Amino acid sequence: MVKEYRTIREIVGPLVLVGETSGVKYDELVELELPSGEIRRGKTLEVSGDTALVQLFEGATGVNVSNCKVRFLGRGLELGVSRDVLGRVFDGMGRPIDGGPSVIPEKRLNINGSPINPYARAYPSEFIQTGISAIDGLNTLVRGQKLPIFSGFGLPHPELAAQIARQATVRGTGEQFAVVFGAMGITFEEAEYFISDFKRTGAIDRAVLFVNLANDPAIERIAAPRMALTAAEYLAFDLNMHVLVILTDMTNYCEALREISAARKEVPGRRGYPGYLYTDLSTVYERAGRLKTSSGSITQIPVISMPEDDKTHPIPDLTGYITEGQIILDRPLHRKGIYPPINVLPSLSRLRDKGIGRGKTREDHADVSNQLFAAYARGKEVQELAVILGEAALSKEDKAFYKFADVFEDKFVRQGHDENRTIEETIELGWRLLTLLPKSELKRIRQEYIDKYYPEKVEVS
Repeated sequence: MVKEYRTIREIVGPLVLVGETSGVKYDELVELELPSGEIRRGKTLEVSGDTALVQLFEGATGVNVSNCKVRFLGRGLELGVSRDVLGRVFDGMGRPIDGGPSVIPEKRLNINGSPINPYARAYPSEFIQTGISAIDGLNTLVRGQKLPIFSGFGLPHPELAAQIARQATVRGTGEQFAVVFGAMGITFEEAEYFISDFKRTGAIDRAVLFVNLANDPAIERIAAPRMALTAAEYLAFDLNMHVLVILTDMTNYCEALREISAARKEVPGRRGYPGYLYTDLSTVYERAGRLKTSSGSITQIPVISMPEDDKTHPIPDLTGYITEGQIILDRPLHRKGIYPPINVLPSLSRLRDKGIGRGKTREDHADVSNQLFAAYARGKEVQELAVILGEAALSKEDKAFYKFADVFEDKFVRQGHDENRTIEETIELGWRLLTLLPKSELKRIRQEYIDKYYPEKVEVS
């Protein structure tokens, strides 16, 4: 039963305080009717006794205390889902913005979802190929994993996110693969880039896009990732699809949380963000995973723009505690003109070893990956040493590692915006780069793999 009230007590920004209510629940959907007949929607943020605090999605301009009606609808914010959501573009509230018809839903789902019982989870163990060597070869993405991209303002994370979205696939399975793309607080130009890129490459046919623009209300920015994850859960656990969810930019999402927290006059935490930021982020990130009872899965790649490139900022810091690794974009590599500017040394995939090896990628994958990490790390150390002592002070082996670091960045990390490398091509490229080093330095690769895979007479410039 819908309850209607004319008891608005106070209006502060987008917040409306309604008194003399009964039976109102947290997160309940609200309609506010203006004297003109215009309807604005919102949701209940807080209930205390007979008073309810409502956040309006469209803002409170024109709302007055005496003449407006407030209706509590008895349900939370929902998304209508069916297989027809594939290939469509929606706004942050789940409304179509691609000119197509409304989706006829098979069911309506509350966007807050339900937490996955840890006992019901299946352990991530299957390789997802993104076509990007720095990820596939060294920081491997595994089905059901949460692997964020830590970037900085001005770095090409939108291009990288779009490339992963159109290239990602689960190898060796006949199961369907879909991409759910949630964009929060982006500019109109960025939105056009994502939509046109998906259409240009045909990736739109297996994708669902939820786009929230920078001038849209903050409350819609908070709903957008939950809309995306609700669609992903339906595709994964009802239709048994492999779903990759890309959320960009989680920094804009957290800024919206801070804005609403300030409007509610809550006590701020670190850098003004609410004290429940960790808990709130976990309700987004922990919706990824696999279930023992379903062949479908949700893999998540959130994108975080680090203010001032600071990894200790609360958003990347807390994200790192919840997720299983990170891909870090590096400004010095970007200045060298290298795309994607992934710094593989501080990057990490905690589930890498679960998704590679015989029957998944290749038997020598782990050894080659470890050797590339070690050689690149030593090469960067030698380059720092050469700045102090000069190249003349370097030994023959040091010079080999010095050259290896440069060629590794130029040939392995660097690749084209539309270059989609298979995992076999990535591993073979790693072997060719290792020929720059004396064979005696390949101490992290088993001799049987050196005998089997080491390329002869290969020139790497």
